[in-house]
Amino acid sequence: MQDVAQRVGVSRALVSLVFRNQPGAGEETRLRVLRAADELGYRPDSAARLLARGRSRTIGVMLTLHQPFEADIVEGVYPEAERLGYDVLLSASAPGRDERKAVEALLSHRCEALILLGSRASIGRLDELGRRGAVVVVGRTARGAHVDSVHTAESKGVGQVVSHLVALGHRDIAHVDGGRETGAAERRRAYRAAMRRHRLAEWIRVLPGAYDEASGSAAGRLLLAGERLPTAVFAGNDRSAMGLMHTLARAGVEVPGDVSVVGYDDNHLSHLSHIDLSTVRQDAVRLAEHAVRFVVERLDDAALAPREAVLDPRLVVRGTSSPPALNRI
Repeated sequence: MQDVAQRVGVSRALVSLVFRNQPGAGEETRLRVLRAADELGYRPDSAARLLARGRSRTIGVMLTLHQPFEADIVEGVYPEAERLGYDVLLSASAPGRDERKAVEALLSHRCEALILLGSRASIGRLDELGRRGAVVVVGRTARGAHVDSVHTAESKGVGQVVSHLVALGHRDIAHVDGGRETGAAERRRAYRAAMRRHRLAEWIRVLPGAYDEASGSAAGRLLLAGERLPTAVFAGNDRSAMGLMHTLARAGVEVPGDVSVVGYDDNHLSHLSHIDLSTVRQDAVRLAEHAVRFVVERLDDAALAPREAVLDPRLVVRGTSSPPALNRI
């Protein structure tokens, strides 16, 4: 600011008034100050100004690399945070950088609140973080921890998948599990319950997996090596479904002619014409908006009891699910 003041020939205090958009400078002087700042490459340090007041007004978001659906959620976080007057800082967990490191990096950069996407942290760890500040977990429940949570009603989404496949005429419906991934246990339980509800308990088959293409491919190889192929497969998420379809296609198995495949998430890749995946849509924008509002409300009132928002999913039927071949019904 001193450099700008010298360039214009005014006091540093007057430059400060201009940058804070306060009265005290004439329009001509204000324009000269802003022009000089632009010429000198000066930008007000809003972060330093906020920290001087004891606030950073920054929300930290932890995400997992290579998960398209989490990227879709982040895309929804930015506009809602900006609308409420907050900035956003991202930190990713990845091989060689675990969730704890990703979260601590956000805290070290003075983030006032945390939004955790795909968190596998224990309830005890989440409770510890919640006692340190405003935290919301997206994609899972967190009952017992002093944090808020936002997620989709997994049982409804999975129930829609099984009902859709049964209505098409499928009975032999397998499930590629999500392992320890967020929401996987709920989807696995919901699959078993839905199959029993449709009196298909003898057809229940759960294959090990995770939320990535490699696990879907591995599940495909297991199915191809077995005595029979199922007529339909419900994959734990869209990435797993894509890996499964790739392996089946390379073996000459047609989707959906030979095997119908349904995923979960409806990430932005599922819409592509050459994938055209039937899947359960989680509303990424609404999840993001709820998460941002929860942490901002908790910053305003730390005494709030932990809250849980459960959003309804919706099955999106595309080109990877159809009635089973007649000779396999």
